[in-house]
Amino acid sequence: MPGKIEGTVISITESGNLVTDISADRLRGVPHDERVSIICDEHQTIGLFDATHPEPDFTFMAILGASGHLELTIVGDSAAMMLGIRKGEKVVVTWQ
Repeated sequence: MPGKIEGTVISITESGNLVTDISADRLRGVPHDERVSIICDEHQTIGLFDATHPEPDFTFMAILGASGHLELTIVGDSAAMMLGIRKGEKVVVTWQ
């Protein structure tokens, strides 16, 4: 069944991850594969990953971070700096 969760970027970690107000609890039941899409500003990523993902450097991805919330990251770099996203930006999670 399709779904949608909306939130916002509420903080930025020291490494530049974008922490959202979308808690892991709200993501229960949401698929973690290619059926889920996360959009922030005009940037999109597919899938939800654990913080211990094996993805290569410079991959833009959504992770379930140590914060207990959905985080957007660029592996090995600062998502905030690379994408120019600041606190308050809208984040939309949709799935099929």
